[in-house]
Amino acid sequence: MRPFGIAGLQLELARADNCDRIVAEIAAVKARLPWVDMIVIGELALFGAGVSNAQSLPGPAEAKMCEAARAAGVWLVPGSLFETVGDRVYNTAPVIDPGGQVVARYRKIYPFRPYEQGVTAGDEFVVFDVPDVGRFGLSICYDMWFPETTRTLTWMGAEVILHPGMTNTIDRDAELAIARASAVTNQVYFVDINVAGSLGVGKSGVFGPGGEVIHEAGSGHEVIAVELDLDHVTRVRERGWHGLGQPLKSLRDTPIEFPPYRDGFAASPAFADLGPLEKPRSAHPASPALRVVKT
Repeated sequence: MRPFGIAGLQLELARADNCDRIVAEIAAVKARLPWVDMIVIGELALFGAGVSNAQSLPGPAEAKMCEAARAAGVWLVPGSLFETVGDRVYNTAPVIDPGGQVVARYRKIYPFRPYEQGVTAGDEFVVFDVPDVGRFGLSICYDMWFPETTRTLTWMGAEVILHPGMTNTIDRDAELAIARASAVTNQVYFVDINVAGSLGVGKSGVFGPGGEVIHEAGSGHEVIAVELDLDHVTRVRERGWHGLGQPLKSLRDTPIEFPPYRDGFAASPAFADLGPLEKPRSAHPASPALRVVKT
């Protein structure tokens, strides 16, 4: 076995500086559950969705998270925060090791456009290794709506996908379906942690490499502590889930060149006809004010 304890913290957070609250939650979880090796928190948990608290990295908020990870002796993905680089703003998730060192930073590749304005897309996929355990990949919220992102992380060797999210809309059930499908089609653990309270609707989920539902959370504060076995990933990839499908091997062994990737998405007339990426407008524009006639 290659066991590894992960706690996803589905926190009810404010549109404010949540750093001290998150530090306290990390310490409390490790004190209560000493077997936890890694803690993962939802997207933009540190300050909420406003860019007014954007910081350059390294910066004070990240330093506080590094100290929290060191004090608790855990791997930490503290959600994400807005990072400033010159005149650009990225949505960035740090990865911090148990010694309090930042070992990776992932910039969200697919900002939620056209709604998430003013945020620059990242252009690098990120995986990192936990010694003697395995390889982990990072994805943020809207990224998972594009199956190429999870497939690329799997191609890079990821056995677990860590996916902080911030969803407060009615499509959360669709996201859970995507997360589960991402797990089974890529034969990975998919750890999908949303925020709760005023920032999100909760309903986090953890799914196994056969698409099995390990846990689905409710809508409020919840500590989602699970022990994963990365040897289970190896076995499912070798034999198939319940001895059935082996999709990664089939993908590897089929010498097909997919036209969308060969020719580019812009070459598709169907894609060209979609129109511009913009917010939908009302189907019923405001009518001129009614003229009231007195009798």
